[in-house]
Amino acid sequence: MSGPGGSLKVTVERFLANLRASRNYSAHTCRGYRADLGHFAALHPELAPESLSRSHVRAYLAQLQKEEKLARNSLLRRISALRSFARFLREQGTLKADPFLNVPLPKKEARLPKFLTQAEMGSLLAPPAAASRRFQARDRAVLELLYSSGLRRSEVSSLNIGDVDFMGGTVRVFGKGSRERIVPVGTSALSSLRDYLKARPGAPAGAPLFLNGRGGRLSDQGVAWLLKRWVRSAGWSKPVTPHVFRHSFATHLLDAGCDLRSVQEMLGHKNLATTQVYTHLSLEQLKRVYRRSHPKA
Repeated sequence: MSGPGGSLKVTVERFLANLRASRNYSAHTCRGYRADLGHFAALHPELAPESLSRSHVRAYLAQLQKEEKLARNSLLRRISALRSFARFLREQGTLKADPFLNVPLPKKEARLPKFLTQAEMGSLLAPPAAASRRFQARDRAVLELLYSSGLRRSEVSSLNIGDVDFMGGTVRVFGKGSRERIVPVGTSALSSLRDYLKARPGAPAGAPLFLNGRGGRLSDQGVAWLLKRWVRSAGWSKPVTPHVFRHSFATHLLDAGCDLRSVQEMLGHKNLATTQVYTHLSLEQLKRVYRRSHPKA
């Protein structure tokens, strides 16, 4: 696995460091990339990075398609990780040709994102009687912010106190690719944030907005874990993740008549096509347009 460009394992670590430093990828995403690229490296233990070719990509794709239990989207995720790694090698000058050129790839399964109704969201955000009193103010502030602004869990984790503009009602977010955006925050979320920060008077603007039980920054995994605990305390059996909050945020905005471009900006999507999936979810909006527009409605 060694060669003039260094071992594949070492080069993968350089690639992951680049994702974290220049593209602001979350620790969760980097762990996924490491696992996916580790799977490829295990199949090609003697491969040097500069020797990665189209034949390796084709062979890997064939191998993945033989794994019957591997879901289509999991297959595509592994291919996407290798494709990003190959792009990095080309940017670094290690590879001269694109090994994915003219390689046919399977299409992604069309799955509609899961979301909560407005009534379900209102019910869930009410503090459960069994919720931890020690962390209730923090957890409620996290959940209110997730729904109010549609942030990713990694974006919530990376926020500092100074990123919240209480007067302007906005939050400054650094998303994927280190892209900065300003997102509106609702009055309910701002109120929950104020209640949480009352216990931290004098905290500097550069301090983490959300702390874990040891006083350090709440991780993106911590955001997912506290939501899971909150849902369990509320007596819900259906799975709810931070991304379900994000999907609900986008769907409810479109249902209320918000334009797609504005939703794209708030979500931090680079391409409008990524946001367009939510148009399939906004059935209530379609019904309202139909009733208002069709002469026989």
